[in-house]
Amino acid sequence: MKVQLVKLAHARSGDKGDTANVGLIALDPKNYPLLVREVTAERVKEFFGEMVKGEVERFELPNLNALNFLLHGSLGGGGTLSLMTDAQGKTFSTALLRMYIDVDDGAI
Repeated sequence: MKVQLVKLAHARSGDKGDTANVGLIALDPKNYPLLVREVTAERVKEFFGEMVKGEVERFELPNLNALNFLLHGSLGGGGTLSLMTDAQGKTFSTALLRMYIDVDDGAI
């Protein structure tokens, strides 16, 4: 079965230069291993498509039941250089929560 991340996690995001930073935190610690398995750097890159020009790095924070992603080249050069309407990383967390992942029936 597919479930949207917003049912399993909350998220925060920000930016530094041309890199958006997205933290994904499990709402229930028992679902952290599911996030680790399903929300890979490759899947996040694929989810954002052309919005992320560079690589996506993932960092695991098991003590916080969280994942942190750096989305390089996602802000058109950054807030002071970009011609994008919103060249900050604030909205990337909300967007990531719309991603669907596979979960086993009864797992959540």
